[in-house]
Amino acid sequence: MPFKILDEKEIARINRIQRERFDLLVDAFEPPLPAGVPERLSRIVAAAAIEKGTSVLDVGTGSGILIPLIQQYEPGKIHACDLSREMLKHVQTKYSGITTHWCDVRDLTLPPHSIGVVFINACYGNIADKPGAFRLLGRVVKPAGKVVISHPLGKDFIGKLKQSCPFLLDDFPGETEARTLLSPFGFDIHLFLDEPELYLLVALKRT
Repeated sequence: MPFKILDEKEIARINRIQRERFDLLVDAFEPPLPAGVPERLSRIVAAAAIEKGTSVLDVGTGSGILIPLIQQYEPGKIHACDLSREMLKHVQTKYSGITTHWCDVRDLTLPPHSIGVVFINACYGNIADKPGAFRLLGRVVKPAGKVVISHPLGKDFIGKLKQSCPFLLDDFPGETEARTLLSPFGFDIHLFLDEPELYLLVALKRT
């Protein structure tokens, strides 16, 4: 089954709600983090095998929780994308040398084949226009580049969030579904883990 397609009015509504909601939650994702989460975040970033000098895109960066872990690998440019202006202001204050993009990931204006690694951590379900997002990623990710989709509390955590979330959150796909969803955009599954407290998918861009 392909990604569901929402009309532009609904996409704009969902993005507006998220923008307003996360503008108010800037401090909610700061340390201390729940037990085990820092270690699982390290596993997520390590799974990308970032090579020195590689350009990285952090989608839904939030308060920048992955950025210091990414920096340990001495990447080239780090791009941080988020719907929340306040989250990006926090990132700019806390970290130097980060290029921030206040927009939906589908609206990024990065050059073709300019990104080596993309992280979509703890925000896959929030992306309203997934066909638009992965169409964009299929264009900007280099051949043999990676897209890492993850959640350090596991995919079942989304079920708990749904009870209080003011917009619909999509579930994380199983391995077979993920192959079907991502293949049309030029990506093949390289690694898939679905543990009780860790969801980790690494997709490779076909050469």
